[in-house]
Amino acid sequence: MLRAVTSASTNHHHLLPPIAIATKSLFNLSLHSPLSILSHNSSSRFSTFSSPLPKPQNPICSPFNWGSSMASPKFPQGRASFSAGSSAASREILVQHLLVKEDDLELLVELQKRVIKGEDLSDLAAEHSICPSKQDGGMLGWVRKGQMVPEFEEASFGAPLNKVVRCKTKFGWHLVQVLSEREESVLKDIQPDELHLKMQDPSFIDEVQLIDVREFEEVERASLPGFKVFPLQQFGSWGPEITSELDTQKDTYVLCHHGVRSLQVAKWLQTQGFSTIYNIAGGIHAYAVKADPTIPTY
Repeated sequence: MLRAVTSASTNHHHLLPPIAIATKSLFNLSLHSPLSILSHNSSSRFSTFSSPLPKPQNPICSPFNWGSSMASPKFPQGRASFSAGSSAASREILVQHLLVKEDDLELLVELQKRVIKGEDLSDLAAEHSICPSKQDGGMLGWVRKGQMVPEFEEASFGAPLNKVVRCKTKFGWHLVQVLSEREESVLKDIQPDELHLKMQDPSFIDEVQLIDVREFEEVERASLPGFKVFPLQQFGSWGPEITSELDTQKDTYVLCHHGVRSLQVAKWLQTQGFSTIYNIAGGIHAYAVKADPTIPTY
């Protein structure tokens, strides 16, 4: 059982229910998640770790554009246009698909007819798709323009809601279904001195959500008031419940040691529907050095 602890007071523990397995929402992250993260401070005992986040799908069959900056280790799990500052909101769509080989067009047409007659695309994907997403019924999660290969993107963003359309990419033939759409979430960097100024306002902590994704032993060494602890290494325990635990419409600030793990989690929060997320640049180390020297460094 995982504790989500508010850094301001260890006397108020919040208990999250145990999670035996990851739910469907966890697979949304698998489209972008890196296998591991290396902190800027290689001398720290906390600097190198294996990411507990779901591993990426096999790019051989994925409609996602792995040749773009989406796959770049510089900004793991992020949007192609991410930059420190602001980002213009745009449309995101929730997509599921089924993939067959290029020479299996006859099979694809037959499957499309079965969907038209009332069968569920997710059931057919689980049985017939050659994409690794079949394990989740063909669900690709929330996507935005720039993430997918051109043919798949054109078909997806041009498809009416819930209507199954087909398209051909270098991976084969796809049946594509858009289940929902929404405005794209916003991810920004916030500098330590700017956050420090906000922290001086007593109402700030009550109006936003503050998340610390470091391990408990790190938090014991240095912490900021008001931050709830969700250790990244225990992602499997709190990840499936995050949208119940936190308000997706509240501004959410994410902290770690040097800003690397927090960026990883911030970008995952985007896939979970959080509207506005701030990654604290440089983490608590930069906060201690640049904004508040009373905070210990480690």
